[in-house]
Amino acid sequence: MARSLSSLLSRLCCATAVGISLLSSPVFAQTDTRGAAQPDKNTAMSARELRAPKVIFFDVNETLLDLTAMRSSVGEALGGRDDLLPLWFSTMLHHSLVDSTTGRFHTFGEIGVASLLMVAEIEGIELTKAQAKTAIVTPLRSLPPHPDVRDGLQALKNKGYKLVSLTNSSNQGVYTQFKNADLLSYFDERLSVEDINLYKPDTRTYEWAIEKMGIAAEDAMLVAAHGWDIAGAKQAGWQAAFIARPGKVLYPLAIAPDTVVSGLDELVSQLPDAK
Repeated sequence: MARSLSSLLSRLCCATAVGISLLSSPVFAQTDTRGAAQPDKNTAMSARELRAPKVIFFDVNETLLDLTAMRSSVGEALGGRDDLLPLWFSTMLHHSLVDSTTGRFHTFGEIGVASLLMVAEIEGIELTKAQAKTAIVTPLRSLPPHPDVRDGLQALKNKGYKLVSLTNSSNQGVYTQFKNADLLSYFDERLSVEDINLYKPDTRTYEWAIEKMGIAAEDAMLVAAHGWDIAGAKQAGWQAAFIARPGKVLYPLAIAPDTVVSGLDELVSQLPDAK
């Protein structure tokens, strides 16, 4: 009886070990809602697996344009609290999604002002609507590009890629930003969620963008410095490249991007010439 029990326990332990081994193998990789096997969500694919997309879409703020100049303006409006900028930005993003899920729409600028007033109220800081608008709009219009941006965009153009911006900002807002940053000439098209009243990362915004460009999801790539934006694009079936700007990290529960780079120059080196 003891020998039989010992034999049974041995077989159970062996089966358990095999099961754990199988579950950790690539065959049992995590699966997204469309049923396609996905790599480990914390690990991007290697550079050699990148395919040439037909269109490369770019997020704008923080991805291409440096928000550092806004810290002093927003911080000054919040009583010298530069550390509150991340809270303001996340509050703005949060309430843009509130608009999308409740079927309402306000421009990103309006939500930005409202969010700044909310942060001020939470922190007990006196701030008027006019002061909040001035703190946001003035610096936002003239943000400089990150050092790698102009050369990186030109290198992608030289490789034959079609470049399109896809932003939560308004059409007029991104035009003004690109004009002041001298980036207008690099882009074939500028797309704003203002035209569909749905904010990223709602997957419908990505579906609308590829419909506008007349391509399939697998032929699109998003370049962004926001984990939430990468999450939306990957869920919509796009390729995605995460630019790891300072302080930016991926959402670990989302589908992993196809590559993680420190700047556009690194992405350029990973992509083949456009077909």
